[in-house]
Amino acid sequence: MASAARLATWLLALLLPAASQALPHGGAPAPPPPPPPPPPVQPSQIPELQGTSIGINGRLQSARWLWIGRPSEPPIQLWIPLEVLENQLGVSSRTSSEGALELNWFGQELRLPASAQRSLEDEVAVELAPLFQAVGVGASQQGSQLMLELATPQLLNVRSSNPGPVRRVVLDLSGPAVFSRDAGTLTVDLLSRNDQLAQLQALGLASRQAGASLRIRGVSGPLTRVFSLGSPARLVIEWPTPEGSKGATSGSGETAPIDPRLQALFGGEVQWDRLVRQGVRINAVRIDPRSSTLQLRPLVRPGGMEGLSSLVQLANQQQAWVAINGGYFNRVRRLPLGALKANGRWLSGPILNRGVAAWSDRDLPRFGRLQLTEWIVGPGGRRLQVDTVNSGYVQRGISRYNSDWGPSYRALSGSETGLLLQAGRVSQILGVAELEAGVPLRSGDLLLVARGGTALPWTAGEQLQLESRPSNELGLAPNVIGGGPLLLLGGRIVLNGAAENFSSSFLSQGAPRTVLAKDDRQVWLITLEGTLDSGPSLGDTAVLLQQLGLRDAVNLDGGSSTGLVLGGSLQVKGRGVAGSVHNGVGLVP
Repeated sequence: MASAARLATWLLALLLPAASQALPHGGAPAPPPPPPPPPPVQPSQIPELQGTSIGINGRLQSARWLWIGRPSEPPIQLWIPLEVLENQLGVSSRTSSEGALELNWFGQELRLPASAQRSLEDEVAVELAPLFQAVGVGASQQGSQLMLELATPQLLNVRSSNPGPVRRVVLDLSGPAVFSRDAGTLTVDLLSRNDQLAQLQALGLASRQAGASLRIRGVSGPLTRVFSLGSPARLVIEWPTPEGSKGATSGSGETAPIDPRLQALFGGEVQWDRLVRQGVRINAVRIDPRSSTLQLRPLVRPGGMEGLSSLVQLANQQQAWVAINGGYFNRVRRLPLGALKANGRWLSGPILNRGVAAWSDRDLPRFGRLQLTEWIVGPGGRRLQVDTVNSGYVQRGISRYNSDWGPSYRALSGSETGLLLQAGRVSQILGVAELEAGVPLRSGDLLLVARGGTALPWTAGEQLQLESRPSNELGLAPNVIGGGPLLLLGGRIVLNGAAENFSSSFLSQGAPRTVLAKDDRQVWLITLEGTLDSGPSLGDTAVLLQQLGLRDAVNLDGGSSTGLVLGGSLQVKGRGVAGSVHNGVGLVP
C-alpha cells in the first residue's frame, strides 16, 4: 500500500511540470504549435520564364528576356540584353580594368563581373533585378511579353552651360526617367510645360511634348552625348558648339535623307533591291567593283581596337555611302572577335577557322574559311605557337599585340605574363602587375602575352623572330572581314557550324542577319529581317541566298547589330534598335 502511494506521488510529480507549462495564466489551453517551416526551394524548383518581346512604358520591341522566379511574384533574377538597357532605357555602361561591367542609371550603380553575364541567343544579357528595384522599375510578364514600367516624372528646371567646345543642358527631374535615342531624336518619358519647351528652344534644342514623352532634337547639329545623374535625378545633354563641331560626326544613328550623290547612282552602277521572300524582308545593295566608282572597304574606328560606334558614325568617319555592320565582337569589353584586315595590316586576326571574305581593290571578294598560324622563334630554334593576333578572343596560350591594337594593352584575363619586343629583341619582361596597369604600344613594338600558365622562356636582350602563315591564299589579300559561318561556296550550301565552332542553338535560332556575298559579277551587301517573327535561321538564310542566284556568301554579326546605312541614312535596324557595332563593311567613293 505504501509502495503504491509512493509510486503515485512520483508519477504526479513527473506530470505536474508538463501540465503547468501547458496552461498559461488564466488556465486556458495553449494554442497548437506552429507548423514546421516549408523546406527551402531548391534551384531546380525555381521556374524560368523566357520571352521574345519587351514593352517599355507601353512601347513594344523584339528582344529576348529571362525571368527566374514565380510568375505571380517579383523576379528573383531578371536578365535583359545589354543593348536594350543602353539604347532603350538610357543605362550607361563601362568596363573596368578587371573586366567587370559597371552600370549606372540615375546614380544607381551595379557592378557585374564577367561571371554575372550570360547569352540570350546571340545577345549579351545582364541580371537587372537589383538595379530595377533601386530605380523603381516595375516588371511583369504575360506569355512571351515582358512589361517594364517606370513612373513618368516632371521636368522641374532647365539649366545650361558651355564647357569648352561643348554645349550642355541639364534637365532637373522629379525622379528617374526612361530615355532613348533614335533617328537623331532623344525621347524622354517626361512631363513638361510650354514655358520649359520655349526655354529649350532658346538654348538650341527643338522640343515637343507628345503625350507622356518629351522629344528633343539639336537645332544646329546632332546630340553627341546624353547621360543621367542621381541625387537628385538629372539628365545631361551635350552637343558641340559651332567651333567644336568642325569635323564632328553623329553617333546617334541619325536618319537623314539619303545623300543625293548616292541617289543619283541608284538604278545605274548601284542596285538597291527590297524584297520579301518566305516571310523575310531582304535589303540588298550590289555593285560591280571592277567598274564602279565605289569600292568595298572594311570600316574601322580610328584609335585602336577597343570601342564601339553606331553604324552611321562608322560610315561617316570612313566616308562610306553604303555600309553594313561587320564581324563579331565582345559587347562588354568592346573588342573584336574575328578577322579584320585593312590595307594589308591584321587589325584583328582570324579565330576558330571561321568564314571570311577577302578582296583586293577593284576585284570581287573571295570566300572561305581561314586560320592564321604564327610562331615565335628564339635562339637555338626554339619555337612557340602564337594563337591569336590583336584579338579580344581570350584562351590559354600565347597572343600577340602591336600598335594596331591601340596606344596600350591592358590585361584581358588574370595572371598574364608578357614580353615586349623592340626591333625583334626582348626589351622588357612583364609580370601580372605591369600588364594589369597597361603597357604602351609604340610603332614597331610587339607584345607577347601568355595566358593560362603558358611560359615565355626568353630573357631580356634575346633576339626573336616572328613567322606567319595563313591557312590559304585568302589570308594574303589586303582586305579581309570575318564572321561565320560560311553559307555558300560555288553556289552550294556549305553551312557547317561544327567546323567553325558555333553551337547548335546558334545555328537553329531565328534572328536578323547581315551577309556579304557575290554572284558572277557583283558584290552584295545584304540584311535579312523577319516580317512576323525574329528572323531566318542560318539554314533558311543560306537557302534564300541560293534562290537569289548568289554563289558565295558569309554570315556576319546579326541580331541587334544588323544595320544598313545608305547615304547617311540608317535604313535597317536589327531588332528595332540602332545597336552599337565594332566594325563594318562599306562602299566608299
